[in-house]
Amino acid sequence: MNPSTSGWIEKFLRDLNPDQHISEWSFEKLYSSLRRVGFIYGTSVNTIVYDNSEIIYSEEEKTKINLFTALVVVYYDTIENANKEDCLEALLQFYDFLDTKKSIFSFTNVLPTNKNEKLENIIHARIQTNESIFKKNFSHLLTNALLFIDVLAFDYYLIHDKNPFDYAAKLEETLTNTVFLALKSKEEQDDYDKLLVKLFASSVRYTDISTEEEASFDYIELDPYTDDIEKKYILDLTSLAVWNDKELDKGEQIFMSALGAELQLPDDVVKESIDLVITFINDHKEDISFFNYSHPALHFYQQTSRTVSVLILRNKKRLIKEISESKDLMVLLGQSTVRDLSKQEKKKVKQQLLDVCKTIPSLAIFILPGGSLLLPLLVKFIPKLLPSAFNENK
Repeated sequence: MNPSTSGWIEKFLRDLNPDQHISEWSFEKLYSSLRRVGFIYGTSVNTIVYDNSEIIYSEEEKTKINLFTALVVVYYDTIENANKEDCLEALLQFYDFLDTKKSIFSFTNVLPTNKNEKLENIIHARIQTNESIFKKNFSHLLTNALLFIDVLAFDYYLIHDKNPFDYAAKLEETLTNTVFLALKSKEEQDDYDKLLVKLFASSVRYTDISTEEEASFDYIELDPYTDDIEKKYILDLTSLAVWNDKELDKGEQIFMSALGAELQLPDDVVKESIDLVITFINDHKEDISFFNYSHPALHFYQQTSRTVSVLILRNKKRLIKEISESKDLMVLLGQSTVRDLSKQEKKKVKQQLLDVCKTIPSLAIFILPGGSLLLPLLVKFIPKLLPSAFNENK
């Protein structure tokens, strides 16, 4: 089976090893397996099926297999008398709900004539591992770590039979805000740690979260998450966020314990989450480019800044044209060079910039899950492209 060519889903379902009985897996077993191979952490070092295959899969192909396997397991775990045809139909309907703007992967449904090909293109659009541009980039790591939102949202869709978009958006918000608070919990922050915190703080799209010292769990709604898998996922991504080459400092330890208490999880589950992240990174550090750097925050900021700069310069003319056609955006960008924008104005700038990004294919990364983290860097480079009149008082 080759996940990089057409027809791989049909072959996957046909050739799936019957000894693995994935249609009988529980959600708990699925999550443990996905965490073991690194899918939960944003980097699949293996697949939860085809472990003994002689085929050497790329990271992108492993991620595709793991995502699709997880979606299939969820369907069979939730639906009685489940079958393959109904599973494919449910997945297509599910992703159609998520694509409310008809912009991220709607174009993938134009050419394909059968359900398998449509779903293959959708999954390909969800996996962001374009190594020629985003290799060794934290934005890629975070974006793929958020892929499990698809799995949880699909489970929500099957159980409640309702549009899963709000659930997925709310969970993404919760994860982003929790990671932001975790980064702020470090006792000693150097300049790049502070830059990373500011980047997270200015990237929140769904709610306003305080950047002051009093910021706490009061700004994050954790009560809606009552399922153990949801709780573990939030905990595991936060454990990944606070990872570094050293042991957790006192502030991070206090934060992780507090997060466990907020999620109503025992201390041993919190410790297990931290230990599993450390073990996974230590075991696979050589295979994960991002973790080969002694200062991930420094690497993230520098690499992401270069990436955004290249994307913007390559699309300079189209970007200026699109921005110039948005009068409100032009006014706010001009004012931003001489004064600080209010929260409402910043939110308006972000929303309009997202609309601009939707019209330029190579900037599509900004509208994917996790892509909001790049928006502050986009704003940073915009004034350089505008007429000098906007910058004379900067």
